[in-house]
Amino acid sequence: MSGPSKRRETDVMKLLMNDYNVEMINDGMKEFHVQFHGPKDSLYQGGVWKVRVELPDEYPYKSPSIGFINKIYHPNVDEATGSVCLDVINKTWSPMFDLVNVFEMFLPQLLLYPNELDPLNPEAAAVMINDRTTYELRVKEYCERYAKPSDIGIEPEKKSTDEEVTEDENDSTNDEDVVDKPDP
Repeated sequence: MSGPSKRRETDVMKLLMNDYNVEMINDGMKEFHVQFHGPKDSLYQGGVWKVRVELPDEYPYKSPSIGFINKIYHPNVDEATGSVCLDVINKTWSPMFDLVNVFEMFLPQLLLYPNELDPLNPEAAAVMINDRTTYELRVKEYCERYAKPSDIGIEPEKKSTDEEVTEDENDSTNDEDVVDKPDP
Protein backbone atom coordinates (compact mmCIF):
# COMPACT_ATOMS: atom_id res chain seq x y z
CA MET A 1 0.00 0.00 0.00
CA SER A 2 1.43 3.40 -0.94
CA GLY A 3 2.20 6.18 1.55
CA PRO A 4 -0.79 8.50 0.91
CA SER A 5 -3.24 5.58 0.85
CA LYS A 6 -1.85 4.23 4.11
CA ARG A 7 -2.04 7.70 5.66
CA ARG A 8 -5.70 8.10 4.59
CA GLU A 9 -6.52 4.77 6.17
CA THR A 10 -4.64 5.65 9.36
CA ASP A 11 -6.34 9.05 9.68
CA VAL A 12 -9.82 7.58 9.18
CA MET A 13 -9.05 4.89 11.77
CA LYS A 14 -7.93 7.61 14.21
CA LEU A 15 -11.28 9.36 13.77
CA LEU A 16 -13.11 6.09 14.50
CA MET A 17 -10.91 5.41 17.56
CA ASN A 18 -11.78 8.91 18.84
CA ASP A 19 -15.49 7.99 18.70
CA TYR A 20 -16.38 9.93 15.56
CA ASN A 21 -19.16 8.51 13.45
CA VAL A 22 -17.69 8.14 9.94
CA GLU A 23 -19.86 7.25 6.94
CA MET A 24 -17.87 6.22 3.87
CA ILE A 25 -19.01 7.33 0.41
CA ASN A 26 -18.42 4.77 -2.33
CA ASP A 27 -15.70 2.17 -1.73
CA GLY A 28 -12.54 4.20 -1.22
CA MET A 29 -11.35 6.31 1.68
CA LYS A 30 -11.27 9.50 -0.35
CA GLU A 31 -14.73 10.82 0.48
CA PHE A 32 -16.78 10.41 3.64
CA HIS A 33 -19.04 12.16 6.12
CA VAL A 34 -18.20 12.76 9.77
CA GLN A 35 -20.68 13.57 12.51
CA PHE A 36 -19.56 16.78 14.24
CA HIS A 37 -21.00 18.24 17.44
CA GLY A 38 -20.90 21.96 18.22
CA PRO A 39 -18.25 22.87 20.79
CA LYS A 40 -19.21 23.06 24.44
CA ASP A 41 -19.83 26.58 25.79
CA SER A 42 -20.40 27.98 22.31
CA LEU A 43 -23.44 29.29 20.45
CA TYR A 44 -23.29 26.00 18.51
CA GLN A 45 -23.43 23.71 21.58
CA GLY A 46 -26.09 21.05 21.14
CA GLY A 47 -25.98 21.24 17.35
CA VAL A 48 -24.84 18.28 15.28
CA TRP A 49 -23.67 18.50 11.68
CA LYS A 50 -22.72 16.10 8.97
CA VAL A 51 -19.40 17.29 7.57
CA ARG A 52 -18.23 16.21 4.13
CA VAL A 53 -14.54 15.34 3.88
CA GLU A 54 -12.80 14.83 0.55
CA LEU A 55 -9.18 13.73 0.56
CA PRO A 56 -7.16 14.55 -2.57
CA ASP A 57 -4.81 11.98 -4.07
CA GLU A 58 -1.90 14.01 -2.64
CA TYR A 59 -3.23 13.87 0.94
CA PRO A 60 -1.59 14.47 3.47
CA TYR A 61 0.63 16.79 1.43
CA LYS A 62 -2.45 18.59 0.12
CA SER A 63 -5.25 19.63 2.49
CA PRO A 64 -8.64 17.93 2.71
CA SER A 65 -11.75 19.65 1.42
CA ILE A 66 -14.17 20.22 4.31
CA GLY A 67 -17.81 21.32 4.12
CA PHE A 68 -20.94 21.30 6.26
CA ILE A 69 -23.82 19.38 4.70
CA ASN A 70 -26.63 20.68 6.89
CA LYS A 71 -26.93 24.45 7.23
CA ILE A 72 -24.93 26.45 9.72
CA TYR A 73 -24.99 30.21 10.26
CA HIS A 74 -21.40 31.38 10.41
CA PRO A 75 -19.39 34.14 8.69
CA ASN A 76 -16.73 31.68 7.50
CA VAL A 77 -19.03 29.00 6.12
CA ASP A 78 -20.74 29.46 2.76
CA GLU A 79 -24.44 29.03 3.43
CA ALA A 80 -25.22 27.60 -0.02
CA THR A 81 -22.37 25.07 -0.32
CA GLY A 82 -21.22 24.53 3.28
CA SER A 83 -17.61 25.23 2.24
CA VAL A 84 -15.34 26.34 5.06
CA CYS A 85 -12.94 29.29 4.97
CA LEU A 86 -10.20 28.34 7.37
CA ASP A 87 -6.57 29.33 6.75
CA VAL A 88 -5.10 26.26 8.45
CA ILE A 89 -6.97 24.04 5.99
CA ASN A 90 -6.91 26.24 2.89
CA LYS A 91 -3.51 27.95 3.07
CA THR A 92 -1.21 26.69 5.82
CA TRP A 93 -1.98 22.96 5.81
CA SER A 94 0.91 20.71 6.77
CA PRO A 95 1.29 16.91 6.57
CA MET A 96 1.88 17.07 10.33
CA PHE A 97 -1.87 17.69 10.72
CA ASP A 98 -4.39 14.88 10.54
CA LEU A 99 -8.16 14.56 10.42
CA VAL A 100 -8.46 14.37 14.21
CA ASN A 101 -6.88 17.86 14.29
CA VAL A 102 -9.57 19.07 11.89
CA PHE A 103 -12.44 17.83 14.10
CA GLU A 104 -10.96 18.37 17.55
CA MET A 105 -9.14 21.67 17.02
CA PHE A 106 -9.69 23.46 13.71
CA LEU A 107 -13.50 23.26 13.35
CA PRO A 108 -14.21 23.92 17.06
CA GLN A 109 -11.88 26.94 16.93
CA LEU A 110 -13.64 28.18 13.80
CA LEU A 111 -17.02 28.02 15.54
CA LEU A 112 -15.72 29.56 18.76
CA TYR A 113 -13.82 32.40 17.08
CA PRO A 114 -15.38 33.40 13.75
CA ASN A 115 -13.44 35.83 11.56
CA GLU A 116 -16.00 38.32 10.30
CA LEU A 117 -13.27 40.17 8.36
CA ASP A 118 -12.72 37.24 5.94
CA PRO A 119 -16.27 35.99 5.30
CA LEU A 120 -17.70 33.36 2.99
CA ASN A 121 -21.13 34.44 4.27
CA PRO A 122 -21.03 38.26 4.05
CA GLU A 123 -24.57 38.59 5.44
CA ALA A 124 -23.64 36.67 8.62
CA ALA A 125 -20.47 38.74 8.96
CA ALA A 126 -22.40 42.01 8.63
CA VAL A 127 -24.98 40.92 11.21
CA MET A 128 -22.18 39.81 13.56
CA ILE A 129 -20.44 43.20 13.25
CA ASN A 130 -23.56 45.39 13.43
CA ASP A 131 -25.93 43.52 15.75
CA ARG A 132 -24.33 40.84 17.91
CA THR A 133 -27.63 39.94 19.63
CA THR A 134 -29.37 39.24 16.31
CA TYR A 135 -26.33 37.25 15.16
CA GLU A 136 -26.43 35.06 18.27
CA LEU A 137 -30.19 34.52 17.93
CA ARG A 138 -29.78 33.54 14.27
CA VAL A 139 -26.99 31.05 15.11
CA LYS A 140 -29.24 29.43 17.71
CA GLU A 141 -32.20 29.44 15.31
CA TYR A 142 -30.14 27.64 12.66
CA CYS A 143 -28.99 25.10 15.25
CA GLU A 144 -32.60 24.41 16.21
CA ARG A 145 -33.82 24.25 12.61
CA TYR A 146 -30.97 22.46 10.84
CA ALA A 147 -28.61 20.86 13.38
CA LYS A 148 -30.73 18.36 15.29
CA PRO A 149 -29.66 14.71 15.24
CA SER A 150 -32.65 13.89 13.00
CA ASP A 151 -31.36 16.44 10.45
CA ILE A 152 -28.35 14.23 9.77
CA GLY A 153 -30.17 10.90 9.89
CA ILE A 154 -29.66 9.96 13.54
CA GLU A 155 -32.72 8.13 14.84
CA PRO A 156 -34.04 9.10 18.27
CA GLU A 157 -33.19 6.69 21.05
CA LYS A 158 -35.70 3.91 21.51
CA LYS A 159 -37.90 3.76 24.56
CA SER A 160 -37.31 1.17 27.24
CA THR A 161 -38.68 -2.31 26.60
CA ASP A 162 -41.44 -1.91 29.19
CA GLU A 163 -42.78 1.21 27.48
CA GLU A 164 -42.69 -0.47 24.06
CA VAL A 165 -44.66 -3.47 25.35
CA THR A 166 -47.28 -1.21 26.88
CA GLU A 167 -47.63 0.76 23.65
CA ASP A 168 -47.74 -2.41 21.55
CA GLU A 169 -50.45 -3.86 23.77
CA ASN A 170 -52.47 -0.66 23.46
CA ASP A 171 -51.99 -0.62 19.70
CA SER A 172 -53.06 -4.24 19.32
CA THR A 173 -56.15 -3.62 21.46
CA ASN A 174 -57.10 -0.71 19.23
CA ASP A 175 -56.50 -2.78 16.10
CA GLU A 176 -58.73 -5.56 17.43
CA ASP A 177 -61.50 -3.07 18.19
CA VAL A 178 -61.38 -1.87 14.61
CA VAL A 179 -61.29 -5.40 13.20
CA ASP A 180 -64.29 -6.55 15.32
CA LYS A 181 -66.52 -3.66 14.19
CA PRO A 182 -68.73 -4.44 11.23
CA ASP A 183 -68.51 -2.30 8.14
CA PRO A 184 -71.45 0.13 7.82
